[in-house]
Amino acid sequence: MSNPPAIEVSDLVKRFRREMLVRDYGTWKSLLLRPFSRQRRRDLVTVLDGVRFSVDPGRTLAIIGQNGSGKSTLLKILAGIYKPDAGVVKVRGRVSSLIELGAGFHPEFSGRENVQLNATILGLSKKEIAERFEHIVAYSGLGEYIDAPVRTYSSGMYVRLGFSVAVNVDPDVLLVDEVLAVGDEAFAHKCEDKVNEFRRAGKTIVLVTHDLGAVEKYADEVIWLDGGCVAAHGEPKPVIDAYRQKVAAQEDEIRRDQCVAAGELKQERWGDGDVVIEAVRVLDAAGGERAVFQHGESLTLEIDYRQVKPTEDLVFGVAVSTAQGVLCYGSNTHIDRVELGAAPLAGTVRLAIERLDLVQGTYLLDAAAHAKDGRAYDYIKQIASFAVRSSVGDEGVFRPPHHWTLTPRGEA
Repeated sequence: MSNPPAIEVSDLVKRFRREMLVRDYGTWKSLLLRPFSRQRRRDLVTVLDGVRFSVDPGRTLAIIGQNGSGKSTLLKILAGIYKPDAGVVKVRGRVSSLIELGAGFHPEFSGRENVQLNATILGLSKKEIAERFEHIVAYSGLGEYIDAPVRTYSSGMYVRLGFSVAVNVDPDVLLVDEVLAVGDEAFAHKCEDKVNEFRRAGKTIVLVTHDLGAVEKYADEVIWLDGGCVAAHGEPKPVIDAYRQKVAAQEDEIRRDQCVAAGELKQERWGDGDVVIEAVRVLDAAGGERAVFQHGESLTLEIDYRQVKPTEDLVFGVAVSTAQGVLCYGSNTHIDRVELGAAPLAGTVRLAIERLDLVQGTYLLDAAAHAKDGRAYDYIKQIASFAVRSSVGDEGVFRPPHHWTLTPRGEA
């Protein structure tokens, strides 16, 4: 007989009451006559709506989504901090949560007293606390500060002590909320080692994070929450890809609006007008217009043109620059030895870029139609822009495909 799921969530609904103050005065006279008159407007906000899923023992589930999607609320319900308004939530076994580490510490108590208090809350007996206390202190690295009031601790000391208590209660289910991104590098490595140790030991882990690299590294399955609902649930890669596409589409829309509002595209245009560029589009692999791309994606530039006066030596060119005006790449059909022949009076020229090997940033696009001797028919500077997003933190402009190796050097 198979073991029951470690976590079962069925038709979960969670609402919070939102209260807003509405002042009913509109003039100085009404303010002086009724200085404290104000109405309270109350309504309910649904944070989680019909969420359902299960997690088998020993599996690592990652929950992703944008801010306000309900991720932390869901984790707090699993931890027993919040109660659901509807639905059923079952978590089997001892639960330990790494949520707002150290938030439950009493500032006037010493570290020692807070360890005992928190370990008791997490379900340890006095005997178990005594057996594990020295290990908890050693793991936290606080040393003699364990007997100092926690109000004297730095934020890093708070985090280390909270983490040490949470992971040393031998939980069956570990709930983690962004803790892998907290603290210094040594603490991050300690978090990583402990999570891997729990996975090897067959513990069930639920991880809430914005770090999609960590999701790909640790998770067996992923839930994407969108507006309090489960938008996708399954293997990490397809769910992460769907989430990234949604985020990119939203960034794309915001970026287009910002470019218009801020006048970011400060176009300059010159040429004799024998050929007119009528439109320029930046397209993704599916042929849709986009303004935000992931590093390594393909990109296509389309230029619609019209010949006012038929020309024999028509050349089309593009230039890509950073937002600071640094030229990243420039080429044209003549340099690339593309023979256009007798170009139609009106048409569309396409430049397909197979891999966008640019680092993260904003890039501006120039488009041109000119003669082979360089005489401009129509040159439009900064006619379009696009942004590149990347999970890699490298700098510069161009990111060539590369890898690192290390080999021993032979003795002289």
